[in-house]
Amino acid sequence: MESTLDDFFAPGFVPADLGPLAGLLRARNVLNAFITLFRGGEDEVLVRLLVLREIGSRAAAPRWSPQELQAHFVYLNPVKLETVLARLRHNDLLVWDSDAQLYAVSEPGRIALAAVATLTQFSGEDAELGYLTAQVAAGQAVGEVSSESMQHLLARLNELYADFEAALESQSEFRIRSAREKLDSVWRWVEKGTEVMRELLADDTLDLPALNLAQSIAYAQSRMLRLTGVFQRRLSELAAQRVHLGESGLTSTNVADWLRSQSQDALATLADGLLSFHPEPLFATSDELLDIAEFEITGRVRTPTHVGELPTSSAAPLVGELEAERLLAAEALYEELAALASLGLPASLTDSVVADSYHETAYRLSLLALLGDADAALEQSVVADLVKLPLRLETDAEVELLDHPEVATITRGRLMPLRSE
Repeated sequence: MESTLDDFFAPGFVPADLGPLAGLLRARNVLNAFITLFRGGEDEVLVRLLVLREIGSRAAAPRWSPQELQAHFVYLNPVKLETVLARLRHNDLLVWDSDAQLYAVSEPGRIALAAVATLTQFSGEDAELGYLTAQVAAGQAVGEVSSESMQHLLARLNELYADFEAALESQSEFRIRSAREKLDSVWRWVEKGTEVMRELLADDTLDLPALNLAQSIAYAQSRMLRLTGVFQRRLSELAAQRVHLGESGLTSTNVADWLRSQSQDALATLADGLLSFHPEPLFATSDELLDIAEFEITGRVRTPTHVGELPTSSAAPLVGELEAERLLAAEALYEELAALASLGLPASLTDSVVADSYHETAYRLSLLALLGDADAALEQSVVADLVKLPLRLETDAEVELLDHPEVATITRGRLMPLRSE
């Protein structure tokens, strides 16, 4: 026996008297449209959506005759098509005009189609924040701002900020880079939300609860906007701490990136013969291992695989020779940057960093990451003199292609003089 709405509530509670449920009951005719569309298996739902969207897409002639529908949906099984049309008509998503013998989309059906169109429009990586921002912006444009939509937007912004903070606190370069890429992907929606909140806060007719929500959203967005500089500073600090491997120009981060891009079979081949015993994690139980394995297999979002190769191994030079070469390279870079700072003009990163070899170019670029570092400035060395120069390094996400025998690409950026106040 099918349960009624009253069966879901404890004795003494009338469903119609509950505030959260009252709004849903008032919109029952629209909700029934979604129930009709999405009840059943995935294949049935897709076909219903296909048919209703095609019928509703003909704006110039919105009414269809049965013959036009049969001709338009010639790729569907005729019996299945009649079943779908009957279900949509029986549940009031389609209206049948018996006098004119024509089909038309009903008002609830048109509302459902518009909602589905908005949902399918935001199907990328930043779908959630984009959709929520669009809902608030649409309400602001027509003067009907939904507090519920604003609450969802605020909750999502707070969730993203918490994820970004966790990435920064982890001190993991890989997590920080992934978080910065996520911030870049949602950046346009944060900027759009800032514009919408600015207009809402200037609206004198906005009620107090909505005004409080708008202020909270504006604050959450401003916090997120400030994270761009934080990510860049933290990545610069981590870049300064990278360990350079001999004279190869490689760093520990390059090796870690390469190892993360390898398959399990390749890693097993590399580790073959390196372990004298097999590790036995006696501290882990089978339930915990199963839980972690389930997440790794089904839940974890993995970054795209990039195939790369490490250069052939070579003997590292003597420490004294390497330090002498680096000292000369640092002194040469200091002289060039000091001359640049005296002119007070910006210069491209390519002109300032690229040297005759890849190794020297990589070392000069690593020194530029220290510009403005307060800790490095305390030392008594040419590196300390270099970081005290009144210059600021700015980089972009793009790279420049170079006509160079050893350096193929370099991050696009510039050195900007610091203006004295």
